[in-house]
Amino acid sequence: MFKKILIANRGEIACRVIRTARAMGIQTVAVYSDADDGAMHMRMADEAVHIGPAAAAESYLVIDKIIDACKKTGAEAVHPGYGFLSENQAFADALDAAGIVFIGPGKKAIASMGDKIASKKLAHAAGVNTVPGHMDLINDADHAVEISRQIGYPVMIKASAGGGGKGMRIAHNDEEAREGFQSAKNEAISSFGDDRIFIEKFVVDPRHIEIQVLADKHGTCLYLGERECSVQRRHQKVVEEAPSPFVDEALRKAMGEQAVALAREVEYHSAGTVEFIVGSDRNFYFLEMNTRLQVEHPVTELVTGIDLVEQMIRIAYGEKLALKQENIKLKGWAVESRLYAEDPYRGFLPSIGRLSRYKAPKGDNVRVDTGVSEGSEITMFYDPMIAKLVTYGETREAAIDEMRRALDAYEVSGISHNINFLNAVVSHPRFRAGNLTTGFIAEEYPDGFHGAPLSDETFEKLVAVATLVHLRYISRSHKDVVEKTAEEWVVSEGKERSVAVSVEDADKGIDVEIGDKTLEVRSKWKPGKRRIKAKVDGEEVIAQLEFYRGSIRLTHGGAVVELAVRRPHAARLAELMPIKVAPDMSKFLLCPMPGMVVAVNVKEGDEVKAGQPLAVVEAMKMENILRAEQDAVVAAVKAGAGDVLAVDDVILEFE
Repeated sequence: MFKKILIANRGEIACRVIRTARAMGIQTVAVYSDADDGAMHMRMADEAVHIGPAAAAESYLVIDKIIDACKKTGAEAVHPGYGFLSENQAFADALDAAGIVFIGPGKKAIASMGDKIASKKLAHAAGVNTVPGHMDLINDADHAVEISRQIGYPVMIKASAGGGGKGMRIAHNDEEAREGFQSAKNEAISSFGDDRIFIEKFVVDPRHIEIQVLADKHGTCLYLGERECSVQRRHQKVVEEAPSPFVDEALRKAMGEQAVALAREVEYHSAGTVEFIVGSDRNFYFLEMNTRLQVEHPVTELVTGIDLVEQMIRIAYGEKLALKQENIKLKGWAVESRLYAEDPYRGFLPSIGRLSRYKAPKGDNVRVDTGVSEGSEITMFYDPMIAKLVTYGETREAAIDEMRRALDAYEVSGISHNINFLNAVVSHPRFRAGNLTTGFIAEEYPDGFHGAPLSDETFEKLVAVATLVHLRYISRSHKDVVEKTAEEWVVSEGKERSVAVSVEDADKGIDVEIGDKTLEVRSKWKPGKRRIKAKVDGEEVIAQLEFYRGSIRLTHGGAVVELAVRRPHAARLAELMPIKVAPDMSKFLLCPMPGMVVAVNVKEGDEVKAGQPLAVVEAMKMENILRAEQDAVVAAVKAGAGDVLAVDDVILEFE
């Protein structure tokens, strides 16, 4: 077995590979950029090599620097993780020339499957169903419109070397085809160094289901079941699960055998994934093959009991798989939520900054794959993923319930994050029913995310919890407060509740009367803790907790409530307080996220129309087009291409 391997990646996937290598007794080498100096993956590895500036194009994507790090440390093999150089044939060739083993598939597989255009042609020639489209390269925006019209709208404009949702746009008309072509091309060149674009028909209401394959160099090729990856936003997966609630054994076998046939055709050896679009009629079409480890691989590991990273390393070393197809059994259910540094309340704009608080949930059925810890910096240079939260259960319902509890318990401060959105998704009746398509998020949240709904029953439980928190907090200086019975309080947040509190044992809990109900609240929470776990009428309630502008802010189930607990006379006086009015910023175009200005499309004196593209800002490898909200005239241009801006920096001023 290898004595030392280098991980040509960063963040959570680098940490993930290091954990398995360590368990196998293999020494590890990490590489890091200026931005990652001191990062978790660098600290976890046995050795770490600096490879350049923060920009990936000057560090993680520079093949010569990775090769040089291998030679300096004596690393015998390289695990590429996902993204960066993981599907780069030139990288695999360079490693081969240097006598270093690439922990991944062979050259034929990378060359034919790593290129989406070539892979679709090969799949079509092999008799695999493919989505209708134009597999040759698109020359320019006019050509994109011409081809789109021939295929018929809507179409998907995709980067040939793309992945992870980068370089992908849906177009419903000529204007969107032109705009989407240029944006996809720009993202492709910045993320992959390859601006080739192709176009295919966009299948309406599809499911995105992928098959995990595993093949060695001795002729064994297996499929390890499927993953349901339909819950996506902007073609980026958000929640995944294994198995799929839609797939039965017959469909699993048909898709699995087809995936294996394709893998054999390209002489595949390693872990890989064949992705399919599946219609409601259970017809499935080849989408692409990812010749690497997938972000969502943990759900497959939990339901099969197979460590995919370990198998990749053993296959690369030349070992024969000890598994047979009949040995592959799926047991239980696993769900994965991707925790991102983004603000779902502001259109999922990227967020950067320092994690002032980071505490992951724990449990026998909870797995957290991350590359950060408290104090880590989330930068604008890389993918915004903070962690992958994975939960397991004997049934799908049990796995989802465990996910909800874990999301409620996840503590993250210092940056914006999508935990509340994830909680809302996995709690959604449609998700729980398994009625999923790739349009789920767009259909259920057409106007964006504004918080999860709260039932009256759950709201009243939070009222009871807030009352307990308030009494425990003030009891530190007014011990007599919690010794009285039937004390009257008013709890308000839009919905006002008058409550009466009875205290039997202040250290254990209180009884809260709300109308004709009495809720028994028991908790060991003490002032100073940022998370509360309580039993309300015997049911567990977990919530994030902070004091905010005189109120108690509780976050639970994807919803946020700010509850003020007051004496009745104080509540009456609070109603007389004036409401602060936000300043009018309609005369400015503000940068909505930290990022770099790619282009400003207007100049001083230009008349602009509502909806017109004004500027493009890139953050975390994604381009964001900023449009005019109303007709206006540009009075001044405050920023230009190449400028790095913070949130709410002014780009344009209008008359």
